[in-house]
Amino acid sequence: MELAHSLLLNEEAYSQLGEVQKAEFIFEWLRYLEKLLLATSRSDVREKQKTLVEQLLSLLNSSPGPPTRKLLAKNLAILYSIGDTFSVYETIDKCNDLIRSKDDSPSYLPTKLAAVVCLGSLYKKLGRILGNTFTDTVGNILKAMKSAESQGRYEIMLSLQNILNGLGAAATPCHRDVYKAARSCLTDRSMAVRCAAAKCLLELQNEAIFMWSTDLDSVATLCFKSFEGSNYDVRISVSKLLGTILAKALISKHPGTAASRQNIRRVSLEEVLELLGTGFLRGSSGFLRASGDMLKGTSSVSRDVRVGVTQAYVVFVSTLGGAWLEKNFAAFLSHILSLVSQSHPKATQTQIDAVCCRRCVSFILRATIGGLLGEKAQIAAVKDICQAIWKLKKIVDAVMSDSNLETRLGSTDVAASQHMLVCALQELGNLIYNLGTTAAPLLQDSSTGLLDSVISVVLHPSMSVRLAAAWCLHCIAVALPSHLTPLLDRCLERLTVLKSSPEAITGFSFAVAALLGAVKHCPLGIPHGKGKIIMTLAEDLLCSAAQNSRLSAQRTQAGWLLIAALMTLGPAVVSHHLARVLLLWKCVFPASPKDLETEKSRGDSFTWQVTLEGRAGALCAIKTFVSYCGDLLTEEVIQRLLPPLPCAVDLLTQLSSILKTYGSPLKTPSVVYRQRLYELLILLPPETYEGNLCAVLRELVADLTAPDIQVAASTFLLPPLCHQDDLLILSPLLQETDHRFIEEQLLLGNGVACGSLEYDPYSIYEKDIEGDSVPKPLPPTLSVISSAAKLFGVVCAHVEEAQRILMLDQLLDSIKHTKGIRQQVVQLHVVSSVSSFLKYVAGSKGSLGPEEMRRLALTLVMGGLESLNPLLRCAAAEAWARLAQVVDDGAFTAGLAQISFDKLKSARDVVTRTGHSLALGSLHRYLGGVSSSQHLNSCIGILYALSQDNTSPDVQTWALHSLSLIIDSAGPLYYVHVEPTLSLIIMLLLNVPPTHAEVHQSLGRCLNALITTLGPELQGNSSSVSTLRTSCLLGCAVMQDNPNCLVQAQAISCLQQLHMFAPRHVNLSSLVSCLCVNLCSPYLLLRRSVLACLRQLVQREAAEVSEHAVMLAKDSREELTPDANIRKFGLEGALLTLLDKETDQRLCHDIKETLNHMLTSMAVEKLSLWLKLCKDVLAASADFSTVICVDTMQEEEGDKGDDASVLTTRNDEKSHPFTNPRWATRVFAAECVCRIINQCENANIAHFDIALAQEMKKRDSRNDFLVLHLADLIRMAFMAATDHSDQLRLSGLETLLVVIRRFAAIPEPEFPGHVILEQYQANVGAALRPAFTSETPPDVTAKACQVCSAWITSGVVSDLNDLRRVHQLLVSSLTKIQAGKEAASHLYNESASTMEILAVLKAWAEVYIIAVQRYKNHKQPLKTVTYLEESVRNGSYSSDGLLELVYTDLGTLSRLWLAALQDFALLTLPSEFASQLPAEGGAFYTAETSENAKWHYYNSWALILHATALWLTSTGFVVADPDEGASDLSRPVTPTSMCQGSSSGATVKSPEDVYTDRFHLILGISVEFLCSLRSDATMESLTACLHALQALLDVPWPRSKIGSDQDLGIELLNVLHRVILTRESPSIQLASLEVVRQIICAAQEHVKEKRRSAEVDDGAAEKETLPEFGEGKDTGGLVPGKSLVFATLELCVCILVRQLPELNPKLTGSPGVKATKPQRLSEDGSRLVSAALVILSELPAVCSPEGSISILPTILYLTIGVLRETAVKLPGGQLSSTVAASLQALKGILSSPMARAEKSQTAWTELLRSALTTVLDCWDPVDGTHQELDEVSLLTAITVFILSTSPEVTTIPCLQKRCIEKFKITLEIKDPMVQIKTYQLLHSIFQYPNPAVSYPYIYSLASSIVEKLQEIDKTKPENTTELQIFQEGIKVLEALVTVAEEQHRSQLVACLLPILISFLLDENALGSATSIMRNLHDFALQNLMQIGPQYSSVFKRLMASSPALKARLEAAIKGNQESVKVKIPTSKHTKNPGKNSSIQLKTNFL
Repeated sequence: MELAHSLLLNEEAYSQLGEVQKAEFIFEWLRYLEKLLLATSRSDVREKQKTLVEQLLSLLNSSPGPPTRKLLAKNLAILYSIGDTFSVYETIDKCNDLIRSKDDSPSYLPTKLAAVVCLGSLYKKLGRILGNTFTDTVGNILKAMKSAESQGRYEIMLSLQNILNGLGAAATPCHRDVYKAARSCLTDRSMAVRCAAAKCLLELQNEAIFMWSTDLDSVATLCFKSFEGSNYDVRISVSKLLGTILAKALISKHPGTAASRQNIRRVSLEEVLELLGTGFLRGSSGFLRASGDMLKGTSSVSRDVRVGVTQAYVVFVSTLGGAWLEKNFAAFLSHILSLVSQSHPKATQTQIDAVCCRRCVSFILRATIGGLLGEKAQIAAVKDICQAIWKLKKIVDAVMSDSNLETRLGSTDVAASQHMLVCALQELGNLIYNLGTTAAPLLQDSSTGLLDSVISVVLHPSMSVRLAAAWCLHCIAVALPSHLTPLLDRCLERLTVLKSSPEAITGFSFAVAALLGAVKHCPLGIPHGKGKIIMTLAEDLLCSAAQNSRLSAQRTQAGWLLIAALMTLGPAVVSHHLARVLLLWKCVFPASPKDLETEKSRGDSFTWQVTLEGRAGALCAIKTFVSYCGDLLTEEVIQRLLPPLPCAVDLLTQLSSILKTYGSPLKTPSVVYRQRLYELLILLPPETYEGNLCAVLRELVADLTAPDIQVAASTFLLPPLCHQDDLLILSPLLQETDHRFIEEQLLLGNGVACGSLEYDPYSIYEKDIEGDSVPKPLPPTLSVISSAAKLFGVVCAHVEEAQRILMLDQLLDSIKHTKGIRQQVVQLHVVSSVSSFLKYVAGSKGSLGPEEMRRLALTLVMGGLESLNPLLRCAAAEAWARLAQVVDDGAFTAGLAQISFDKLKSARDVVTRTGHSLALGSLHRYLGGVSSSQHLNSCIGILYALSQDNTSPDVQTWALHSLSLIIDSAGPLYYVHVEPTLSLIIMLLLNVPPTHAEVHQSLGRCLNALITTLGPELQGNSSSVSTLRTSCLLGCAVMQDNPNCLVQAQAISCLQQLHMFAPRHVNLSSLVSCLCVNLCSPYLLLRRSVLACLRQLVQREAAEVSEHAVMLAKDSREELTPDANIRKFGLEGALLTLLDKETDQRLCHDIKETLNHMLTSMAVEKLSLWLKLCKDVLAASADFSTVICVDTMQEEEGDKGDDASVLTTRNDEKSHPFTNPRWATRVFAAECVCRIINQCENANIAHFDIALAQEMKKRDSRNDFLVLHLADLIRMAFMAATDHSDQLRLSGLETLLVVIRRFAAIPEPEFPGHVILEQYQANVGAALRPAFTSETPPDVTAKACQVCSAWITSGVVSDLNDLRRVHQLLVSSLTKIQAGKEAASHLYNESASTMEILAVLKAWAEVYIIAVQRYKNHKQPLKTVTYLEESVRNGSYSSDGLLELVYTDLGTLSRLWLAALQDFALLTLPSEFASQLPAEGGAFYTAETSENAKWHYYNSWALILHATALWLTSTGFVVADPDEGASDLSRPVTPTSMCQGSSSGATVKSPEDVYTDRFHLILGISVEFLCSLRSDATMESLTACLHALQALLDVPWPRSKIGSDQDLGIELLNVLHRVILTRESPSIQLASLEVVRQIICAAQEHVKEKRRSAEVDDGAAEKETLPEFGEGKDTGGLVPGKSLVFATLELCVCILVRQLPELNPKLTGSPGVKATKPQRLSEDGSRLVSAALVILSELPAVCSPEGSISILPTILYLTIGVLRETAVKLPGGQLSSTVAASLQALKGILSSPMARAEKSQTAWTELLRSALTTVLDCWDPVDGTHQELDEVSLLTAITVFILSTSPEVTTIPCLQKRCIEKFKITLEIKDPMVQIKTYQLLHSIFQYPNPAVSYPYIYSLASSIVEKLQEIDKTKPENTTELQIFQEGIKVLEALVTVAEEQHRSQLVACLLPILISFLLDENALGSATSIMRNLHDFALQNLMQIGPQYSSVFKRLMASSPALKARLEAAIKGNQESVKVKIPTSKHTKNPGKNSSIQLKTNFL
């Protein structure tokens, strides 16, 4: 293929190829040439032009296929447009000659067609350059058309379209001729020709004025004719033509002269609508024919015409646009509604017609109002529709109240207005449903009277109107949940009052049922009590039904309808009413067969009608119960459900005889009864009605083969039984389209009604299948068949085999004994029921039974395979494969395949060939590669042959589809066939005419399957793979060029697959351009595949996709529809616009996903673009929400100013790219803002640092940071939070929350001490305020509370007065919730008020927690919070205002918090305690709604717990609150209220008991939560829970509780251990360790207290008798599970070993010291280890002396282990934090009183010696790795041992010697820091008071120190460290002097003085000395001044004996005095450097 990439065709390479390759080669060359020509320079092209033209023209003669001829023509045109044009006339002549040629043979046809295409292309590109040649050309083409076949006509039409396009107005002379030709083609028998003609005419009307002026009527009539017998594509094309022409006629400005000459008058809107209306009502027939039909009374409008006209209406309005529709809405609405009005009885004379017309009208309204108008215009439309409803209502009222003779005439009025009302009500419902809460102002607007108008129509005499009104109420309730309860109340009240009116009973029961159906869409629900009211009312209706025969039918229906609807509320509600329902169910059927017999003999027609109605209703109610309340179906309930079933089945068997007796009035009720029973049986497990299986089966067979069924409604029966993929090969009608709603009626065929609500009122409360549209149940006669077929499958699988065979035999006979259309119907029913039987058996892995069964099933299915109905063939093929699957026997499967092979070889008819080819594919699909390879080969061979049968496109389509199934299922087995299959596909793609789109679609599916089979191998580089890849890409290119949209969709999904497997080889820019062009295609499936592909592309390379899209938009001239958007706002903007307009759920989901992927990968780079997009979407709607916001501000004047000013800065940019986006789009935009902020968090830190951001922006203006857009973020959040739409308000508040949390801490560089958010406090206040008004739904208020607490605690606002505004909102909500359960609003379910109350309490808890924290940080950490309480009471408190704000409400809050915690504790009890729970619920929840309430408690308990714990500790568990008594509670006292004793007030608990209860409440909740950590437990809950425990143990009283109850302590420790094991987060582990430390402290305090009291009690007794306190008593044994110490050790070991695995002796192989390199832990790790060490060092104090002995080795091992593993050398001689902690712990352990207690002293001494040895051993080289350890750390450890233990530990010679040795070695180390530290440590040892310890060190080390100091004299110190070494040395010597005995002291002083004097400088030297030397001089002089007076005698003696020293000293003193005169002495300051460090060390550990 590479050879094809050249400017001229490589003829040499071409000639060597085979036929198929030649075609491929040519196509590849032409594709390449097209790109190359555009890139080549003009001169180069001209050079080769002649040869190129010759080559291209020669290709014309080689009969090129359709895609090739198109490309060939395109290239010719491009060539002439770039090169010279002089030879173009020859080319045109040549083409004309080819067309004139008389050769009619099929082989010559492609050449002719190619010539036609070339002409079109040349004229399109070159246009007027070609001068006047066009008249001949057009004449020639039109002449050729007369004899052309369909392909020729198709190409000629498209060619004419191109010619007209290229010539524009110049082509006027031949407009009429073209028009005539196109007219005839518009009604051509080939659908493709009709489409082409429509396109041609669409092009023509651009210039041909006559089409939309003088000939307008005839064009319209022509289009109506064209719709007759049309398919979907024709309807799309022709409706576009008609709609466009009519729109043009309406708005065109006629050129003056022409107008005057032709005398054209303007067409008015009325006329245009009248024209369309004619088509809708009379179809394509002329007026004369119509009148004849009218006389006969037959309907003449075929459905396809009506559907086509419906689409034309939509195109007409869409062309004129939304603004036009807004202006002319009233006229348009009245016209559309009049289509189903009484003035045209024709359209609605039968119910079937009426339903279909109503559908069309609804579609027009939905597509125009719903699709074109923005929200404001939609609100206006709602008002207009309400007006229309009122008008129609008045007509009905007039008729109903009129009692004279004309009433009969009037009743037709009523009947006729009903359809208009139904359409108006349905559209009203849809509109409000889509507006959501944005429609709230509408309902408050009394002038519209929306609710009144709808409710008034509920009483309309026509049932369909009543149902439509009920549905409309359902939509209103779903959109505005706050209206659900009031509406329900209103309807229930009317139902109770108007019990005697039949219309009211049915109407309001429909309304109540519809409203109950809405509850599941409203998360906030309805009050629980409504269920009881409805149940009572229903019972009442059923009981009173018999009282009045006029109402009995209605009351019975209404009663059961209400019960059935009630079931949808789910188990929580239904469980309370179940007993009553089951009782009614039992009573509705006779108790025994005998009673049924007596019934039969007694009743009359009417009573039977009522009885059947009642029983059908009961069956439906139970069906709903089973499907909605599965949880309640216990064994017991099932047992109570069963008794009436046998009787119900008995009645079923008797129905036919009853029908015979009472005649036709019972026909419908009996059908409905059947259907209800079947539906219920389908849901119940077959075991439940085992005894009746045979009876049911017989009835089913009778139903399926009943003689009176006329209609073959295959399209609703079969699709569920076919495989989804197979439906694609049938009519495109079965595929999803935007017009599915109206196209469905064509699918069902003329005699069958569309689904409509009046066929089954019970469906009004069911789940909506498709979003917002009305439920559309089919007529009972049809739905009973589909239920019967489905049930047949179940029942047949469960009866005995003999019975099965009998039934199948019977079915087979019934087919044989019928003829003609009846036979088709029966066959359809039989095949579908057998199909569902096989499907059921296959699904339940059952078996088919004996041989005979197989034969029967096979015969039945085989009949279906050869049926004329393609859908039936499809279902039969599926059943054929299922049969093989169920039998599961290789031989049988082979037999089936063989049957098909034989049939396919012999049969010539299309039916057999299509059926059996699909059967082969299905077999493979279900049985995979079962067939042997030879099988596979023969299969493929046959399908190859069939797919090339160009006489029948159908056979090709089915065969190729089947082939694609085989490729899919064969997997790797197919590799051998890939190449031949691929070349077959390419050959067909290049040769099948474009008119056979369905063949191309099947080819696309084959190609897709092949690409999937090849998979990742497509990336390979071998020549064979690259050939395959090129072929695949070529196939995709051919399909992309196909005019059919569905083929293009296939191409896109193939490219998507290729991109997944071999991304480098797919040209991204051309793929993206193809996607962008089709973004707004009218074909849903094409849009879906475009977005699916985009979604995949942006996951990998979002930036590239986005760039390509923008490039394309800039380059393209007019080809893109959404280009303006892409050009300006990139692909992102285009997708957002599309999201706003799109209605398909799946598509919207894909758009959102695509945008999310783009945002994730690009938002940070393109920050401004994304924020601008979001802002535009949000701001486009903000204009009317701001007003509301300002109104609701009721604040004092001073505040009002700044809050209002925030809102008035709106109208700066008027031109919005998004006109009135819907609320859902705005919610998405708000969510995007939050995502953008999250994305920035992971990017540059400058996004959240304003100073840095500004600086980087200065450096490079392209830099962009989030913090610079803060004003926009706040404004967007504000706009969203103050909107009408509740969902948007929630998103806005969430955005605000995110902004506050992310930006709260960023300082404002210009005003130090302030933060940047501070300037926005007015906005935040204004955004929050509306959420606290009384009519705000609880979920919004709950969210707002969260934002309030975040704002208050963020610390942004420091001034209390400013904070008070937001604080006030929380205070107001606190007041509101104090009223308790009783005062809650009754709009929503009780759990909604629980949610709100808990949200408020949680918000307060958060504020209180932060307030206390701040307060603690503010005060010195030593004071406890109790001090705060005092100071607040004394009014002296001022430090932090936040606590002050909370303090006033703390009394109330604490009570509410405790009540909430008690509720939570009750709700988390396991279910076995349910009986002990309070019957009326808790403080904030009711018993019935406890399940729903649980979730709200789960969300908020943790913070409330923490706050309560803090409050309890602040009262110290000592002060009883003055208002704690039961007397002045502000909320009602419930038995569950905390600490008030019983409600009678008989006993009042003592404070001690109250505290104990509270303590256990908090502890219990915490332990319960920590024990069973759910996977979804948030970090927030965990942290809060641990902090609560910490707070609790901060004060003595709870500590004493824990200390005195050892089991409690152990349980807590075990729970914490588990938390540490399961949660990796360091912060949680640290918090847990802190609690452990507090537990140990509590235990210590307890032991101390016991010891103290024992000593006091024992007083004078001898010490020996004292019992031992602490763990380990006298034996020292610790029992795991019973020991607090053991539990603590386990936990600490867990922490230490996780951080330092080397501590685990098992891991390191031996318990000895294994030398590993010490390591420095992370900061978190160090913290954890340090905390664990602190706990370890506290443990001995909890033990008895014996106990301490048993744990000491472990503790020492771990402590020294940590020291050893982490003693890393750090710069500057610092100690790492872990080493410091271990030294501190060591010191704590060594100085423990246990070391000196008499019972444990000896053992401790032994162990401590061993420990010291271990430390010393760390030093000694093991494998020479010791130098890694830090000497200072180890020396410090040794020093700690020396100083902290009793002397006998360290004074034994062997240890002492080793210790001294270590000091010696260290003194020799050259590192100055080590020396300084060593001196400091020695200093502390020398000063040790016990000579036995210190003297040996002095003897061994003093001399070497003196020597070192004398050396310094020779080497002058050069820097501060050396100076410091000297100073430390001197200090050591001075310490020696003070310690020494009198007689030795003089010698030491004598050593010291010369050293000091040697550093003195005289006055000359002093001036020139370095600062170091001067410091040294000062230091020496100062020390001399101190020592001289102290030891004066020695001093004098020395001076006397050494004159040199004396002289030097004097000189120095003199020099010093001189310098003092010059400047202030520096000696004060020079003292510091050495001192500090030594002091520091001392306080640290020694």
